[in-house]
Amino acid sequence: MTSPRRLPDRQHMLMALELAREAFDAGEVPVGAVVAAANGDVVAMARNRMREAADPTAHAEMLAIRAAAALAGSGRLTGCDLYVTLEPCAMCAAAISFARIRRLYYGAEDIKQGAVDSGPRLYRSPACHHAPEVYGGIRATDAADLMKRFFAARRE
Repeated sequence: MTSPRRLPDRQHMLMALELAREAFDAGEVPVGAVVAAANGDVVAMARNRMREAADPTAHAEMLAIRAAAALAGSGRLTGCDLYVTLEPCAMCAAAISFARIRRLYYGAEDIKQGAVDSGPRLYRSPACHHAPEVYGGIRATDAADLMKRFFAARRE
């Protein structure tokens, strides 16, 4: 029997954090994302690549969802979970909904751009097609510290 407060697989968020560190090292906003199947197998993973790709939609979540959908041969990732180091923005939250992601686990809250538990709270809207189960604050301190270091270095 599954507990209603299912705890995430620690390894998936650690993988997402490592991807965020890679983004940091590449000069990208440090966000990493991992898509896992219901059995826990990693289906796809990505880091932010907006600067590298000169593409404003190249967020870690979008890239991981695209890769997982390509592997599945379907735009629906029913039964998959997404682990991401930062609360998704409106674009990514909508893509998560359209992909029918089962559970969303995120690290740090994003007061300015977040759209899940901050800002528009997309999944609480009656216009939302599908709302995943959401678990925020997973390794939040690690994710937030990486973001703070990244933006502090930009301001120097």
